[in-house]
Amino acid sequence: MHLEEFNHLPAVDAVSALYGCCHCQTWAEAVSASRPFASIDDLQACAERVWLEASETEILDAFSGHARIGDIELLRSRYAGRATQEQGQVLQASEEVIQSLYRLNKDYEEKNGFIFIVCASGKSAEEMLRLLQARIDNPRARELKNGAHEQGQITRLRIEKLIDTL
Repeated sequence: MHLEEFNHLPAVDAVSALYGCCHCQTWAEAVSASRPFASIDDLQACAERVWLEASETEILDAFSGHARIGDIELLRSRYAGRATQEQGQVLQASEEVIQSLYRLNKDYEEKNGFIFIVCASGKSAEEMLRLLQARIDNPRARELKNGAHEQGQITRLRIEKLIDTL
């Protein structure tokens, strides 16, 4: 849709569209309430500003909308559309890499209480595995910040896909 169309959506529809970009109801409502936007850059700046103010609960809400990296069965089912687009390289990885991603992500989740979040766009499964290996021993507070930063990048990409920039 075009930005002008987005600006004129009923609030419930705008919130729903934004919720598809970031699985956090509070964030989606706050960004929607800031309409109208003069440009996509204004929308992105607002989205980022609101995200930077997110509480831990809101960050964890956003994380809950992601498929676990390396969870092939989940990618093939519930999250098939978007996750396959965003994590498509995982489906092409070797079984060994997929199993390592899945196992290490489960360990990461046990340690931190949330799944490993990475902006997977353009990254191979091997790159994501190296990132997970590099971050697995970080303290939870650091990983909450790392994940929130990655979520911000994911949201930016999803907003770009939502709004035509012609």
